[in-house]
Amino acid sequence: MAEFKDISPNASAGEKLLNWVDNRFPASKLYKEHLSEYYAPKNFNFWYFFGSLALLVLVIQIVTGIFLVMHYKPEATLAFASVEYIMRDVPWGWLIRYMHSTGASAFFIVVYMHMFRGLIYGSYRKPRELVWIFGCAIFLCLMAEAFMGYLLPWGQMSYWGAQVIVNLFAAIPFVGPDLALLIRGDYVVSDATLNRFFSFHVIAVPLVLLGLVVAHIIALHEVGSNNPDGIEIKAHKDANGKPLDGIPFHPYYSVHDIMGVSVFLMVFSAIVFFAPEFGGYFLEYNNFIPADPLKTPAHIAPVWYFTPFYSMLRAITSEMMYALIACVLAGAFLGVTRAKLAGLLKAGVIGGAVVLVALMLSIDAKFWGVVVMGGAVIILFFLPWLDHCAVRSIRYRPDWHKYLYGIFVINFVILAYLGVQPPSPIGERVSQVGTLFYFGFFLLMPWWSRLGQTKPVPDRVTFAAH
Repeated sequence: MAEFKDISPNASAGEKLLNWVDNRFPASKLYKEHLSEYYAPKNFNFWYFFGSLALLVLVIQIVTGIFLVMHYKPEATLAFASVEYIMRDVPWGWLIRYMHSTGASAFFIVVYMHMFRGLIYGSYRKPRELVWIFGCAIFLCLMAEAFMGYLLPWGQMSYWGAQVIVNLFAAIPFVGPDLALLIRGDYVVSDATLNRFFSFHVIAVPLVLLGLVVAHIIALHEVGSNNPDGIEIKAHKDANGKPLDGIPFHPYYSVHDIMGVSVFLMVFSAIVFFAPEFGGYFLEYNNFIPADPLKTPAHIAPVWYFTPFYSMLRAITSEMMYALIACVLAGAFLGVTRAKLAGLLKAGVIGGAVVLVALMLSIDAKFWGVVVMGGAVIILFFLPWLDHCAVRSIRYRPDWHKYLYGIFVINFVILAYLGVQPPSPIGERVSQVGTLFYFGFFLLMPWWSRLGQTKPVPDRVTFAAH
């Protein structure tokens, strides 16, 4: 049993209360470890706002979600009307609903920016592999949460979007039809589906999401934050063991983050009050029409934050399969001829390629579209082991790396745009090229990340006070 700390009889009531709490719960210890005595690099820049903003949006979504659940009816005959009731009759209901719908898009904007910062500064490199993996798991969880929440308004796009996505699972050989039936709870998207998705959106997925966020922060504070220079600040410490290039998170970065939060809330409020639909991207106009199983919208597309992956799904056609087969064979050839593999491993690579090609020829392209869409997210988990560059940060990599990362972002945006548009022959070709580039960027990273002359990395972080 831990010993209780004594406190002076002359201490203030506040100090006595804090001492009483500290003897039973490590409040001061947690505050010191994660705020006042957590040393972060002193050269954080604009890109480091997005971690705290992601936490802010998560709180907004949970709080607004709680108020929405008070009035929402998870039943097919009442769901749409209950949303209209929230919008028209519940005091401030329209504000809560618009905050929640805008928050969903804001969450993905902030998370995409946060992940891009990790990408350019090498925040996934040793010893932060687990921080990155937890972050990717949060992203995957967020996608599931958004997809399930998208069905709840029970509008035309909600209904038909869910119908299309759930039917994709039916393309999985052997277990597909049963899996789609299990997800829907019926042979079509119906009241059973709505209840399932409501349960997962409100209870199951948020619990997992919160657990992953806590794990992400604990893992980060265990190994310390990365910085734009990609230098470990723990390498240089003063006589008291404090990093020479570090500053306490509180008050320095708590104030820094308050500035970011202030700007974010101004933009967020402007969208909520003046453009909550955001031209049909944040709230699609078809979703203001009640779900009708007998009337299919002219063009079904997911919300903008899913569209890059939806583009990749649509890019996988029967003729695209031949390009993918050529990529598999080329990869196997390079693996056998260039990589230093033992004879048994070479035989395994050849055998695996033959089996994979046989499967690609025998299974429908729709299934491989689902594989590609899922693989586009899963491949992010392996990034720490794909990057073989000698330095972490983009600042000290060859200049052409910056252009390559720029092309990657442009390609991702184009895929997102094409996912919103109706299918077209030109769009299909562009999305196929974009899909090959997306996967080539990651799968060829062990090769291209080693090319070029890196710049000398300074011994200490580069920092100029404002």
